[in-house]
This record gives sequence, C-alpha cells and structure tokens, in this order.
Amino acid sequence: MSITYDLKGKAALVTGGASGIGFATATMLARGGAAVAINHLADDPRGPEAVAKLHAMTGAKVVSAPGNVGDAADCAGMVERAVADLGRLDYLVNNAGTPATRTTIAPHELERLTEEVWHTLLEVNLLGVFRCSKAAAPALKKAHGAIVSIASIAGINHAGSSMAYGATKAGVISLTKNLARGLSPEVRVNAVAPGAVDSTWMIEWTNEQRANSIENALLKRRCTPEDIAEVVVFLLAGAAMVTGQTVVVDGGLTT
Repeated sequence: MSITYDLKGKAALVTGGASGIGFATATMLARGGAAVAINHLADDPRGPEAVAKLHAMTGAKVVSAPGNVGDAADCAGMVERAVADLGRLDYLVNNAGTPATRTTIAPHELERLTEEVWHTLLEVNLLGVFRCSKAAAPALKKAHGAIVSIASIAGINHAGSSMAYGATKAGVISLTKNLARGLSPEVRVNAVAPGAVDSTWMIEWTNEQRANSIENALLKRRCTPEDIAEVVVFLLAGAAMVTGQTVVVDGGLTT
C-alpha cells in the first residue's frame, strides 16, 4: 500500500500528466489533497478526459494545463498559466517525454538517428525539463517547494530505446544536480530513473524484450506507473534532506 501525505493547501504541476507515470503521480497527489494541474498537448483528447476523471475520483481541484514543453514560448506560457490557475506552486513533476520512435534503435543503427530525431528528443526530454523548472522557479522558491524529473536507466547504463534517448536522460540526471545547486536552499530538486514500465508508452516492445526485462529483474516483474509515482511523491512531499539525487526504480533490472 502506498504511503499517503497530507497535501491539503499544496499545488502541483505534472507535465505529461494525462497517462502513465504522469497520471499515476497526479492521482497520488490529488488523493493527498493537493490541487493539480495536468499538462498535456493541446490537441490530445486524453488531457480533458484525465482532468475530469481525476476530479471525479478524488474531489480535488484539477485543472488543465495544455502546452508543448518542446516549444520554448509555449512551455513558459503553460507553466505561468498553470501557476496562476492554481494560485501557487509547491511541486513540479517534469514527466513529459518522448522516445521519438515507435521501435527501439540499436546502437549500430546510426542512420536511424536523424537530425529530426535528435532535435525532438533534446527539445522535449532535456530542454523541456529546464524550461519548466526555470518558469516555475519563482513560485517554487516562494513556497519552498520541490521538483522531481523523470530520467531513465537509459541515462545511466542501459541501452533504452536509442542512444539519443539515453543521452537526453543522462542530461536530465546532470541537470538535476545543477538545478539543485542553483535553486538551493529554497527548492529541492531530484530525479527518478525508471526501468521497464508497463504503461501507455510510445515504444512497441516485442514479447521477447518484455520477457527479458522481467527475467533479468531481481524482483521478477516490470514496474507499474504507480511504483514510480510512489517514489516521485515521496521525493516531493517527504525526503526533506534529499536533493540533487537520482533514485533508480527498476526492480533490480540494472543491479
């Protein structure tokens, strides 16, 4: 059973919050009493659906925060509007991300790593984290809040969906340390590095890949979005002396 926190009076923005890890995190925050802004792409119908569903489930204040974190102006405006709608901001979850491919790209398949793939990955996965954190920093400092960004074991020592994806997630881990330095002492900044997760992700994993991720994990199962969300919420609402760290949550897959 997940640990719950009394989050009444707190407010959180979760990017990419309409599904998967993002929605699981938004749900745990709302169940604790926090007001939540769910970021999603403006043309994604899952966004309004997630907002309505979460409000119905928890009774918490839940607002829509449409915007593309991969676009500098759009991202900054989205964060500013979300903070205004919530009235304050205590927690930022940088969850929005993309693999920029439907199938894995092996390390030797360099020709598949086009300029477009690199551009998309860098804009969304790395620059999006910085943009959101920068835009949210004044409100987070005022609230003495916290940031948690979703990295990946691909950013540590795992192939992941592609070497380009892994490079952006390694960047998130480095950025986490430096944002912790830059926003201290008012704001704590940490990251979570998930392993294989059963969620509505864009990669079409083969049955063999899925089986291997279970067999090679010490706990003999894949993570659920709730497994990751539990650690995210702990780093936001608890862990008062933890900052600049990346917590691996992979069931022992990389141990």
